[in-house]
Amino acid sequence: MAFIGLSQLNFMPDNDTATALMQAWLRDFIIALNLCPFAKKEVERQRVAYRPFNASADESIEVCALQAIAAACEELDNQPDIATSLVFNPAQQMDFLHYLDVLNTAERLLQQLNYEGIYQLASFHPDYCFADSDADDPANYSNRAPYPCFHLLREQQLSRVLEQYPEPERIPETNIARLRELGKESICAKLDSSYASAVAAQIDSD
Repeated sequence: MAFIGLSQLNFMPDNDTATALMQAWLRDFIIALNLCPFAKKEVERQRVAYRPFNASADESIEVCALQAIAAACEELDNQPDIATSLVFNPAQQMDFLHYLDVLNTAERLLQQLNYEGIYQLASFHPDYCFADSDADDPANYSNRAPYPCFHLLREQQLSRVLEQYPEPERIPETNIARLRELGKESICAKLDSSYASAVAAQIDSD
């Protein structure tokens, strides 16, 4: 499985580099294109948690993902300064269909842990594809991230933000139009540049 726009990246990044790539994606793509109405403010306030997880050879990736999601929920319980958490898998150990299965299990887990109405899961994957879209549809990039990612949001906070946002029901429609106008080639070039800069900066800092 290749990174979005970074197929030339021929090494497995450590957690710090993977986190830098997630930060670059959020800053240079999601925020730059205004795909999420509240991301910029929380990034500027440093209220986004990045929580990588990987499964070892003798571990189940599903179990590891669920444990990481549960731990992130507990962290949100205890750390009100954290607005949202990105729980992601740098080793990319889930293809898209497997990821969707884990996502369904994770949503049931939140119910079992009595987090329904408290935290909400948003889904991102390098190969994300909407049910009514072709794989090459630029609209899919609204939910494509460098790694399989489970995005935990505080539901009350999300509701407050959307109440202040004009016509929030049109956000998906607006995002689709913006990404299709930009086109896949331009999107990949934008991501390529962002990720290459993030990797170079991380190497320089080591």
